[in-house]
Amino acid sequence: MSLVLNNAQIALPTRDITGSVTVENGAIADISEDPRLNVTGFEHHDFNGDYLIPGLVELHTDQIETHYQPRPKRFWDPVPAVLAHDAQMAASGITTVFDAIRIGTGPTDGNSMARSAHKLIEAVEHAAGADLLRAEHFIHLRCEVSTADVVDMFDQLADHELIRLVSLMDHTPGQRQYENIEAFKTYMLGKGRLTEGEFDEHVQKLYALAEKYSDLNRKLLAERANAKNLTKAAHDDATSAHADESASLNVAISEFPTTVEAAHAARGHGQQVLMGAPNIVRGGSHSGNVAAIDLLHEGLLNILSSDYVPASPLQAMFALVAQGHLSVSEASALVSSNPARAVGLEDRGVIAPGYRADVVRVHVHTGTPETHQPAHLPIPVVRSVWRSGKRVV
Repeated sequence: MSLVLNNAQIALPTRDITGSVTVENGAIADISEDPRLNVTGFEHHDFNGDYLIPGLVELHTDQIETHYQPRPKRFWDPVPAVLAHDAQMAASGITTVFDAIRIGTGPTDGNSMARSAHKLIEAVEHAAGADLLRAEHFIHLRCEVSTADVVDMFDQLADHELIRLVSLMDHTPGQRQYENIEAFKTYMLGKGRLTEGEFDEHVQKLYALAEKYSDLNRKLLAERANAKNLTKAAHDDATSAHADESASLNVAISEFPTTVEAAHAARGHGQQVLMGAPNIVRGGSHSGNVAAIDLLHEGLLNILSSDYVPASPLQAMFALVAQGHLSVSEASALVSSNPARAVGLEDRGVIAPGYRADVVRVHVHTGTPETHQPAHLPIPVVRSVWRSGKRVV
């Protein structure tokens, strides 16, 4: 498909312009500051001043699991679950998505999500092979190191070609994400996984598991991921010692560091710092940890991820622009080019000749703060999405 995308505010790698973009054979062919190009034989789209940004690259979304298990102990058919998840991602402007799938069975998991990884990976593979997907999907294995079976599960899955990213997680309360045990209690009771009377006994089980498995499994999984040349992420590092250990394991991405200290240490080791876009939109961490905007001001924020709200990267991007923190091109880098480079995808994430035509048309809506927008933030609306020059939304 040959396209001309006219009259757009375009987020280039280093500046923003008003102009047009030409697409041929699935790639960006040319960029012009003429907003009204007329090329014979090409399909033309007038953006009417809307934004043209690179397709978002999402490294950590838990939403595939939510679609597969929409209620406790209730599971959807895997392929329809993947399709619903994919539609949500694409409608959020995401053209490349790393589906985060957890492995490692904890005390409250039973025979549920932690044992369903292979079903979801096979469903993603099937949907991609049948050309059913709007976005391009890869797999991010979230490895809970404080569990007895995580290494065995990794060994069963890790040769799959869709797996590109591995994160090393330890959600044991009293450290990292849940240094505040009350925040952990609120989460577990709120999710319906425990009752008030079960909580203390559950925490003691987690402590025993962590003491037995966490350090050992973290090293074993890192060794296996290194041998397979998989990109590794450290999850919820809280101290410089945590970051130092991650560096010794050849970690490339620091996911959700919980303190400025840990983020500084991670950047000192050359790691890319990834934070949740909901943290930006909400104005802080839901767990009481460091605010992503503080890391941005310190020059320590490289990547934003949707985490638990698929629309949040686009919302965070335009919130940062509206608040005067970043230009559109600078904010775009946090959700497109930087995550693409962090996982070795060199063919996408920017609007430049020769790159994949993964692009998104975004209209920014503003309304009445008192009624519809209490946070007084702009609302980005995805109008169209193209992946490799093919319109998918």
